[in-house]
Amino acid sequence: MTVPATLSPEQKDTALNDSPTIAPSEINDVDAKASTSESDLRHLEDLKVSDDELFGDLTYNQLSLYEKKSVLINREFDRMNAASRLGMGRYQWCIFFLCGFGYFLDLCWAQVFGLVAGQIQQELNVPNNKIGNLSVLFSAGMTVGALFWGLAVDIIGRRWAFNLTCLISSVFGLIFAAPSNFDALCFLTFCIGLGVGGNIPIDATITLEFLPNNRRFLLCALSTFQPIGVVIASLIAWGLVPNYACDTALPSCKTGETPCCGRSDNMGWRYTIICIGALTLAIFIARFVIFKFYESPKFLLAKGRDEEAIDVLYKIAAFNKQPAPQLTIDDFRLLDKEYSESRSIHSDDPLHEGAKELNTKQLTKSRLRQLVGQFKHLKGLFSSKRAIWISVTLWIAYMALFWSFSVAGGYIPLILRQKGIDTSQTLNQTYIGYLEVYTPGISATILGAFLMEIPKLGRRWAMVASAALMGTSFFLYATVSSFAGYNGISLLEYWAQSLYAALLYAYSPEVFPAPFRGSGCGIASTLGRLAGTVAPRAAGTFFNPRSNSVLYMAGGAAFVSMIAIGATPYETKGRHTF
Repeated sequence: MTVPATLSPEQKDTALNDSPTIAPSEINDVDAKASTSESDLRHLEDLKVSDDELFGDLTYNQLSLYEKKSVLINREFDRMNAASRLGMGRYQWCIFFLCGFGYFLDLCWAQVFGLVAGQIQQELNVPNNKIGNLSVLFSAGMTVGALFWGLAVDIIGRRWAFNLTCLISSVFGLIFAAPSNFDALCFLTFCIGLGVGGNIPIDATITLEFLPNNRRFLLCALSTFQPIGVVIASLIAWGLVPNYACDTALPSCKTGETPCCGRSDNMGWRYTIICIGALTLAIFIARFVIFKFYESPKFLLAKGRDEEAIDVLYKIAAFNKQPAPQLTIDDFRLLDKEYSESRSIHSDDPLHEGAKELNTKQLTKSRLRQLVGQFKHLKGLFSSKRAIWISVTLWIAYMALFWSFSVAGGYIPLILRQKGIDTSQTLNQTYIGYLEVYTPGISATILGAFLMEIPKLGRRWAMVASAALMGTSFFLYATVSSFAGYNGISLLEYWAQSLYAALLYAYSPEVFPAPFRGSGCGIASTLGRLAGTVAPRAAGTFFNPRSNSVLYMAGGAAFVSMIAIGATPYETKGRHTF
């Protein structure tokens, strides 16, 4: 079995510095200064990949040292998993399902608050103009969570972010059933959103970094767990809320009237939240206790921890019961040597002559520089014209997508009511309607995974087509003249939205390199959620129930998202990610 080579301190010092401070007696001056040997040159050729395997017009010689090492990690995953059942090893399948559970929680929690809001309002005597604070604060928590965890995953690493998001949402989710105070519930809702908000940017990032290249379509399939989350939340609420709820005609006991709706008669919403919280806790236990998560090799590479990255490959191969990897630390050191000789670039870590005592002011400045330095990876989002173009077009696509469905969701029922179409339903009809609309969304995400791999279509043009279909469905709402027509268009719109969002969530981590992949995806999600928060208020300034203007605004935003995604600079199908 091949054992990964480990460099001694003397070897590292010699490889990284012009004037090594440690000079082992076994290495004479001639050998230390010798140029790359012919055998090394032949090995370097073996380490190269074809230019056809890279994005756009990139060539191998244009790659940075990190990118060359990242490509070798990709190639090793491809080689390790080539002979595995279904093209992946056990470790990769575990990652896929555990990250899929994160997607599951994203819409499961979003759905459940809408399902129990009516019972909370009745029991706690919440005014009509305040009950919406539950959804507003959950959205605010998800917005902050997407940004915080997106940045954190590139700083503290994938492992802790992967586990902490579920822990936070499970703890506050289980506590949510305890208070009988609406302000306390709003605070807990925000905290749950803070944990849930990081799931999609983190889980998409992690899944990509462990998948072999020919299985990256599974990134789109991750979104299959989202409509499943909606369906499960609806089924749980359907089984518990109607059976353990007050008569809707009863006032809250807080009014002092009798008979009234009190806690003991209205436990259905609490049972529902406890079930979702318990599911979240079970997912945390599966991630943290049952499964051994190894830090992403690409994150380790980005932090200069090459030996640890190689060690992770060996551990994954052992978990998968596969042969040991062919990639060793010597391969990385050879690339280091080539890079140093060709560009005269040395270690980023300066040699220190000794510790220097700092006064309080100097120490404070040093700590501030270290703190700011934690975010220096964000410069990568704007490090080149290509990086700027990718970041801007993706962020516009996210904002326009969230804007479109937020505007439509808030105003379509009001427009239809003006047309004489009553969208109000009984409790049972509401739950049946959720199942009818959201269950077909599962097929959309599965279709998206197939569309990603179709030659000459790929990610980009599949997204363009699905965004166009989504925009068209908003325009079709203007033609609705019956409740059946409303249900049919709603099904079409959600199906197209699910397809587009699944493709967009899969494409985003592919175009951002690992050093700032989580941050790029997290910022995109944050901007999208901010746009979704602003959109209904902006549309409300000129909303007229007798006009279809907001429908055209929603459809227009979907087409803006389509144009933005169509303007991205290259297709990622079959290309190496960094």
